[in-house]
Formats: sequence, structure tokens, C-alpha cells
Amino acid sequence: MSLLTLTITSFFVAFSGALMPGPLLAITVDHSLKKGAIAGPLIIVGHGILEIALIIAIILGMGDFLQKHIVFMISSLCGGAILLWMGQDMVRKAKNTTISSQKSIFTNSSIIAGILGSLSNPYWIIWWATIGLTYLILAIPYGILGISLFFIGHILADLSWYSVVSLGVSKGKRYIGLKTYQVLISFCGVFLVFFGGYLLLNVVI
Repeated sequence: MSLLTLTITSFFVAFSGALMPGPLLAITVDHSLKKGAIAGPLIIVGHGILEIALIIAIILGMGDFLQKHIVFMISSLCGGAILLWMGQDMVRKAKNTTISSQKSIFTNSSIIAGILGSLSNPYWIIWWATIGLTYLILAIPYGILGISLFFIGHILADLSWYSVVSLGVSKGKRYIGLKTYQVLISFCGVFLVFFGGYLLLNVVI
């Protein structure tokens, strides 16, 4: 695989994954309503920082470890608990929040929210232990350049999509009423609660 092919395909593979609803999307909606269009890019900065750390860990030999079932179970348990906490907090505080409020419901830092949102999703770890690991194997023969181009293609997909989402949400909030706004926040919170509950059930059952 050439460097150009590696970069382009990493973009489209990551973009297809970014389009799937998940914790990061709900968090992006919440932060975009509070902080505007900048929230999406900042969330991806946090997401990207975590991914760089994971790439380094995989290169140093953690690829096989991440593929172990126990890792998925622990990640599901911790991630489910984090999402339940985030979700119930959003639902509980939604009725008292206003469109003009500048503070996010569960953390005011979009970068930290991006890190927590990624960590709370065990399927993110599975992606990196399988598809991501495969791409790294293809990129490593090209050295730092190959790994960098793979990551650039990958993170640009996330940045593109979540920037669009954040811009759309922040611009659209001026057309919605307070009640609709509060319902939207509650819906995102309920989604996180259900997703967190689903992850915890995977551990129990």
C-alpha cells in the first residue's frame, strides 16, 4: 500500500466510523449548544490526544493485550459507569439549564470531554485493536512518516464530521425554544444512560 493510498483509505474508513452515533456525538451536541462551533474541534483534540497515546502504546507492544476479552470487559464496566454518570447528570440538570448558559453540564472542558467520551466507549478500543492495528502494521514500514500520514488521515475524518455537527448545532440553537433545547439535552443524556447500561449488561450477562 502506497503512502497516498494509506492516507486516503484511513480517512474514509475513519469517516464511516465517525458517522455512527455514539457517546462522542451526544457529548458534542451538549458542548456545541453551550460553547458554540469551537466545541467540536476541541473535543476531537482530546480524542486525538488519547489516540496518539494509544498508537504509541500499540507500537510498544500493547496490540495483543488490547485484543484480550478481559480488556473489553473492564473497558465496558468502566465506560458504562462513566456514561451512566454523564447521562443522568445531563437529564437531571436539563430542566434548569438555559441556552445562554456557558458551562457544560458535566465538564466545562471540551478537550477533557473528548478524552472521557472516547475512553468510555469500549468499541473504540476494539477498533484500534483490530482495524487500527492493521493500519499501523501497514504504516510502520514507512517509519514516522507513514504512521503520521495514517494518523493525519484518520483524525481529519473525525475533525471534519464533528466540526460540521458542532457548527450545525450551534447555529441551529437560535431557532429552537428553551423547552426544545432542554428536551434535546435530556435526549442526549438518556442516550448516554442507555448506552452505558448496555455496556454494563454486556459484563453481567
